[in-house]
Amino acid sequence: MARKFLYLIAILIMLAIAATFAYRLFGVQMMRVAMVPTTKFVPQPGVQMSAYAGPEMWLARPDKTTDNPALWTPEGFKPGAKPEAAVFFIHPTSYLDRASWNASLDNQEANDRAAVFLRGQASAFNEAGEIWAPRYRQATFGAFLTDKAEVQKALDLAYGDVASAFDRFLFEIDEDRPIILAGHSQGALHLTRLLHEKVAGKPVAQRVVAAYVVGWPVSRDTDLKALGFPECTGPNQSGCLLSWQSFAEPADPSLVQETYDSTTGLDGRPRKGTAMVCTNPVTGAPETAALPAANLGTLVPSDDLKTATLTKAAVPARCGPNGFLLIGDPPEVGPYVLLGNNYHVYDYSLFWANVRADAVRRLAAYKGQ
Repeated sequence: MARKFLYLIAILIMLAIAATFAYRLFGVQMMRVAMVPTTKFVPQPGVQMSAYAGPEMWLARPDKTTDNPALWTPEGFKPGAKPEAAVFFIHPTSYLDRASWNASLDNQEANDRAAVFLRGQASAFNEAGEIWAPRYRQATFGAFLTDKAEVQKALDLAYGDVASAFDRFLFEIDEDRPIILAGHSQGALHLTRLLHEKVAGKPVAQRVVAAYVVGWPVSRDTDLKALGFPECTGPNQSGCLLSWQSFAEPADPSLVQETYDSTTGLDGRPRKGTAMVCTNPVTGAPETAALPAANLGTLVPSDDLKTATLTKAAVPARCGPNGFLLIGDPPEVGPYVLLGNNYHVYDYSLFWANVRADAVRRLAAYKGQ
């Protein structure tokens, strides 16, 4: 019996090693098969600004005092008593199904997963501002693994909802209230388009404290001018843009780099060969390094992802030569690390307390102009 048990363990280990090896070799191809929809894109009518008049179309907004994930804080922190800014936050991809190219607005699984992201990401801003986070017909995760023609259609549909929600957001808040714009991953992608089309060069741009375009590459040469905001160069600056993408070491960002190199910037020029914006969220400045002691707090989630504890001095941070944020040895913050030591899912939570302090500091700078 003991020998049979040992044989079984050996077989399981071999299978695990083989699976890991296969994933490293064919991970992207395997994910494409599993995640990219095989159905046709189904056109849908746009959602109008009026649809966002009530709280039911928002995951978070100031009048949602219960069941509002953006109001969560770890022990020792509380939302601001009277937050002065209004925060428009666009959540990352939470729809993983390949049944359709876009999530429905009432997809419970996607909405529940989005709420988890708001607890770990948007909550960092609840001291500086009241958070507005819309539900939107986000493109499915598989849309980012293929170059099918349906992808742009899916992203356009998702952005249309975000744009309508933003129009409602501006309608609802006082016309002189400071604004913080933030997003992650797919949310950051939509934020770049929002900045380009609805903010840059318009009166509302004068009210923007900062734009946090996190988990999505921004080219210094081909994107920044079109986005209408300079890169933040110091921690006490307002009216600027922050962006970072987190990798533990040894880092292999080749998948992100290859995609970046194959795209065209907002000014129509190729992004290949251009530098990415890399803000160190610990220092609030680019091209800087910070030791773990300067990290004010990393969120370490519970197994059920319903809460988290804050750990100080957990990870360092420095901007590498290719524009990716390097965080040293792989930290134990959860199981959702992507290929190449990519800590994409944890871009905000790795630096939660520093992002919180950063938003408060930039709001103070904005008010002192």
